Amino acid sequence: MRVRHWDARNRTVRNRTVRDWTVRIRRAAAGLLIRIAPHDRPERSPERGPERSPEREPTRGQGRRPARGPLRTWLGRTALGAAVLVLVPVLTAGIALRADYAGDYRDGTRTRGRDALWLGHAWVDGRKKDSDVDALAARLRGTGLRDLYVHAGPLEDDGTLPPARYAGAKWLIGAVHRELPGVRVQAWLGDQLATESPDGLDLTRAASRSAVVGSARAVIDAGFEGTHFDLEPLHSGDRDYLALLDRLRALTRDRGVLLSVASHQIDPLPALHTVAGALSGHPKYWSQAYFGEVARRVDQIAVMSYDTALPLQSLYGGYVAEQTALAIEVTPESTDLLMGLPFYHETKPGHLASAETVAAAVRGVRLGLGRKDRDREHFGVALYVDFAATDADWTAYRKGWS
Repeated sequence: MRVRHWDARNRTVRNRTVRDWTVRIRRAAAGLLIRIAPHDRPERSPERGPERSPEREPTRGQGRRPARGPLRTWLGRTALGAAVLVLVPVLTAGIALRADYAGDYRDGTRTRGRDALWLGHAWVDGRKKDSDVDALAARLRGTGLRDLYVHAGPLEDDGTLPPARYAGAKWLIGAVHRELPGVRVQAWLGDQLATESPDGLDLTRAASRSAVVGSARAVIDAGFEGTHFDLEPLHSGDRDYLALLDRLRALTRDRGVLLSVASHQIDPLPALHTVAGALSGHPKYWSQAYFGEVARRVDQIAVMSYDTALPLQSLYGGYVAEQTALAIEVTPESTDLLMGLPFYHETKPGHLASAETVAAAVRGVRLGLGRKDRDREHFGVALYVDFAATDADWTAYRKGWS
């Protein structure tokens, strides 16, 4: 994890400070591990009296700890070394993330009026009414919300999409245009990919890719002003996905609508997706280069910058700042880059609601934007998701970003 500096005049001092703290933590970690390492002391019987005073030297042959054998010594030292090798990088990465979360905002790091909101399936399946659109409009007025990603799927595993799944599209699009002029309604289409199991959508099949393009054409015909794809788990370097995007881009350009995608996070450390894939079978991250290839093929790319497994708001916010900077580096100026905000509170493996807060994410976004490209126009945030959001989430978004 790279440490980004927010004050060029103090760069040398801050670099030295981070190095000094890293050395201190390494020494402290080694000392802690040595202190807690087992000493193979024989368990004392309750019948024996108090511990021998350390000032009294035991009689020869009595009370001495048995000498360790060579194998025991080697195993102990190996375990200690392995623990230090694991602990030191973790602590160092934590320092870097905390440093990324520090500093002051730069001028101009607020909404550009290009934000987005993911909406659940209830908006197109008949459960929502005009009164719900009125309430949504009241919620969004005065913010930078420009796009609504409305769940119109999921796709079938062969790439097709039954029209019944978005039967209420015409009503919703008309109601949004009436109450929120200028806000665009896109069809959010997703499915599980057959990348880590035999089940799901298989993009290696040309027929499946053609069916996905046909589904996109159908939702455009229904009146949606764009197609937003969220296909997971999508491994870094997947060329079949890029081929699909090329076909979708030709369609959306011809029809004058948007092509938008949700993306995985970018490697926070070089080639981390390769290591994660080898250890778990789930790479999770994309390389920065692959992220750039995707970004060049779409009108909008929304980073799912949540579910990080980080335990503290400061670490999570620093991580979002780092992801923001990494994404800006490879996203074309003409592509809308959106950073995801966690508008949900489910605590589960990989997501700690007390750490992944809207306030921490917004701060990270603003810091990352200010350090990398504060004048970038095609930039915003994407809020996930409407049906889990609280008043506190909306307040944090408005206060921190709008």
